[in-house]
Amino acid sequence: MGMSRFYKLIFLFLLISIFQAQAQIPGAYATKSYLPLLKGKKVALVVNHTSVIGQTHVADSLLALGIHIQKIFAPEHGFRGDADAGAHIANGVDQKTGLTIVSLYGAHKKPTVEDLKDVDLVIFDIQDVGARFYTYSSTLHYVMEACGENKKPFLIFDRPNPNGHYVDGPVLDRTFASFVGLNPIPVVHGCTMGELAQMMNGEGWLAEKVRCELRVIPVSNYKHADVVSISIAPSPNLPNNQAIGLYPSLCFFEGTAVSVGRGTNTQFQVAGAEGPSLGTYQFTPVPSPGAMDPPLKGKLCSGFDLRQVNTRKLGFSLEYLFYFFEKSGKNERFFTSPSFFDKLAGTDALRKQMLAGLSEKEIRASWQPALQNYIALRKKYLIYR
Repeated sequence: MGMSRFYKLIFLFLLISIFQAQAQIPGAYATKSYLPLLKGKKVALVVNHTSVIGQTHVADSLLALGIHIQKIFAPEHGFRGDADAGAHIANGVDQKTGLTIVSLYGAHKKPTVEDLKDVDLVIFDIQDVGARFYTYSSTLHYVMEACGENKKPFLIFDRPNPNGHYVDGPVLDRTFASFVGLNPIPVVHGCTMGELAQMMNGEGWLAEKVRCELRVIPVSNYKHADVVSISIAPSPNLPNNQAIGLYPSLCFFEGTAVSVGRGTNTQFQVAGAEGPSLGTYQFTPVPSPGAMDPPLKGKLCSGFDLRQVNTRKLGFSLEYLFYFFEKSGKNERFFTSPSFFDKLAGTDALRKQMLAGLSEKEIRASWQPALQNYIALRKKYLIYR
């Protein structure tokens, strides 16, 4: 082993020791737990820019530890996390490491037999935000499915869920399954990726009820009630903790005539639409990194500045959705993409209930039977009690 690699290893273990004295240590830091599983194996990583140990990407850390990284699978937003939401991600080569990058948000979203034929084990390490329509959990689903079908062990380096302190929203009806929601879970599912993976495996939600050989390296010093602060933006339009906290309540607007600030520097911290009487806060979306063609581009939007809202107190709210719906005249034109709105909701019931004039209280009551069943189911798979 060269001296430079030796010093890198010493630094890495010192860094791990420092973090072990603090709270919420992601699974990736627990190298002693998983290095024996990786020795002599050809490993594939499902990772992005959030997959770090300290300031070092987990791919670089594992390479420095002598692990054979065969390839990287990249999710939505790409390996470096700078692509627009929904933008096609191409295969490529990482310039820093020379590793092959296989896109799981381009020609296909599930690893193929060819993708996995030269791989012994797959590792998943991505920071999620705990909302069903955030697509990293769909990538998790498809990779698990591929690993189960191809008899490849699957290892998750778990990370805390910043919206993991509660469960709320309509449970997905599988009729409306899509890449923004594949499984019968509520909008705010209250699971880490490790817990959600155990649920997918245990409940037979993967294709043909296939099961994968799953192991979760847990987060240390974490409970679901904890406040979680994310230091690296998990995607370009969730730049901070406030946006992450508001995301479950604001994402429904993506299927409506309302902007959530894509194309500004307050993404998912504001809400507004065309019209001067919609609120005192105004903004104009323009092409920006991560949102080169934002909704209502170049239009003056009026609405709300939500940067000071207490998101833990707010939880998952339909308050803003109802406000703009009522201002629009409560008609179907509010839903600029009804099919996408229904996919985000995981049902067409929400849209139809709003059009029928039901109150938020009445709509919430309709969720309760499925939501309570899910809450009971979730208990079986919790790692962090």
